[in-house]
Amino acid sequence: MEPQVSSRMKKILLIINSIFLAVGICGAPLIIRLYFIKGGKRIWLSCWLQTAAWPIIFIPLAISYLYRRKNNNNNNNNNSKLILMTPRIFMATIGIGILQGCVNYSYAYGIAELPVSTSGLLCSTQLVFTAFFAFIIVRLKFTSYSVNSVFLLTIGAVVLALHSGGDRPEGETNKEYILGFIMTLASAALSGLIFPLVELIYKKAQQAITYTFVLEFQIVYCFVATLFSTIGMIINNDFQVII
Repeated sequence: MEPQVSSRMKKILLIINSIFLAVGICGAPLIIRLYFIKGGKRIWLSCWLQTAAWPIIFIPLAISYLYRRKNNNNNNNNNSKLILMTPRIFMATIGIGILQGCVNYSYAYGIAELPVSTSGLLCSTQLVFTAFFAFIIVRLKFTSYSVNSVFLLTIGAVVLALHSGGDRPEGETNKEYILGFIMTLASAALSGLIFPLVELIYKKAQQAITYTFVLEFQIVYCFVATLFSTIGMIINNDFQVII
């Protein structure tokens, strides 16, 4: 069993992970868009790069395991499991990883065709889809704040759709822009589906949802998403072009 983490440590971990999340969310679309502006054409490569750094998660996971093992030894408990995830959860996580691979591809495609400002606003409609799927899958109860947020984001997407030509990149056809618009919305929709599914998996896990368990979950689904993109790169001959 994983030892209890102090309230102070939980806040520190929350702050660190929030900083990483903020940097990734803000920096990733800018870097990907810059790649396409500078002449990049490989969408599958951009998709692959979104989760290719998954082995880094092994570092905090190893630290967590050593901490758990040390604590158990101090308590004369030799039951330090190397892997907390059950086979049932493992299979469900593979499904989430495949969905994440689809999200990454749709997102990369949208970034290739749309300005960062437009794609950013469209991606923010993920909250709308999250609220919808959460209501269906995990019976989320709506509040006035969530309803207002969903309404405003929906209006923003509609306004963009009605004035879709105003921010179109130079030399891009109407078909390419609309397809990028649709793919970005598809990315937001799939992302909105993933979060309620993850919460459902946690509820059905029948085990404690610890920091170590979450890290294991992230490793598996990021690995599967990367494998999904790798297959796409092989089919699209991206590796030959890179080499």
